[in-house]
Amino acid sequence: MENIAIIPLRSVPLEEQEIEIVERKGLGHPDSICDAIMDEVSVNLSKEYLNRVGAIMHHNIDKSLLVAGEVEVKFGGGIVKKPMKLIFGDRATFEVDKAKIPVAEIAAQTAKEWFKRNLRFVDPEEHVRYQVEIQPGSQALTDIFRRGGKILEANDTSAAVGWAPLTKTERMVLNVEKYLNSKKFKSIFPETGEDIKVMGFRRGKNLNLTISMAFVDRFINDEEQYFDRKMAVLENINKFVEEKSNDGFDKVHVELNTLDAPGRGLDGLYLTVLGTSADGADSGQVGRGNRVNGLISLNRPQCSEAAAGKNPVSHVGKIYNLLTHRIANEVCNNVQGVREVYVWMLSKIGQPVNQPVITAVQLIAEANTSFDSVRGKVKEIVKYELENMDKFTMEIIQGKIPIC
Repeated sequence: MENIAIIPLRSVPLEEQEIEIVERKGLGHPDSICDAIMDEVSVNLSKEYLNRVGAIMHHNIDKSLLVAGEVEVKFGGGIVKKPMKLIFGDRATFEVDKAKIPVAEIAAQTAKEWFKRNLRFVDPEEHVRYQVEIQPGSQALTDIFRRGGKILEANDTSAAVGWAPLTKTERMVLNVEKYLNSKKFKSIFPETGEDIKVMGFRRGKNLNLTISMAFVDRFINDEEQYFDRKMAVLENINKFVEEKSNDGFDKVHVELNTLDAPGRGLDGLYLTVLGTSADGADSGQVGRGNRVNGLISLNRPQCSEAAAGKNPVSHVGKIYNLLTHRIANEVCNNVQGVREVYVWMLSKIGQPVNQPVITAVQLIAEANTSFDSVRGKVKEIVKYELENMDKFTMEIIQGKIPIC
């Protein structure tokens, strides 16, 4: 049976629908921290396996919990009373042909380096404790890697879905968070932490952005200064949004830290000691954050698999998650007359990962475009990506494809 299906989708493009809701959890959000670190552990483990034994070995570092610490927030600078705890979970290969792989050391060191690079106020030695609970993998799954070959067999029966292009709302939400965590913005507003969440709600052509942003208490001397700085930040965001919103929104309304309550002192302000709510409020977990395109788009079909930390050569929960979005974007960028694309892939455990049970591409075409005129071009793109999956997985191994 043909395992590639190109199907017309009888639906209204999301851009034209009345309601759209999009969320992005930023760099310092506890869930984003877990996703980013665990995936970097997978990248570094993969490099170690290649250096030691010349092949990627079985591992899935996709179970993790960042346990919130305890802090005392104060004007002018609070204290950390109890450090955060990062728990690494699931499976990896610890020995190959008597060559020992320092899995625990790689995991902890990767996390420390990530904290140091990305969170300005977190001391990875002082503010975080590391608990490595990674264990050896099962015989059945590790045997997939011993069999070898250019393309490995899938280690799970799983499905994924990707889409393109991003809507104006999705692009706005993504761009706002990236701007707020940019070096440029932090140089202007060093009192803002990395823990940022942007929620976008579009109704018709009106967009509402609700932003949650941790402020760092060492820069704030009193309640009045907090609200002064918050107003300056809000004005800056509005200016950025105005520059970006001239492509289809009638109105964009921005709200910042809506839980704030003037007159309540520290209890009415969003202050942190380290710039992330994980320092004393919220824990994080792999898989609860952004999808692989950096967004949580509630109007789109979603995959239940968490891509972060899964191995890049046999775990379809990672490969197909990323590849469906790659194919969707390739179709949008290279096939004229296509308005919206959804790509679905289903694997079968034990079957080569480049031979999915089905790759189904659903297309919303322009009104004046013949579906038959684009079907062949789309199919060629799918075939190319499947035939070159080894090159695609190498990009993942090298950390060239972001997952959150």
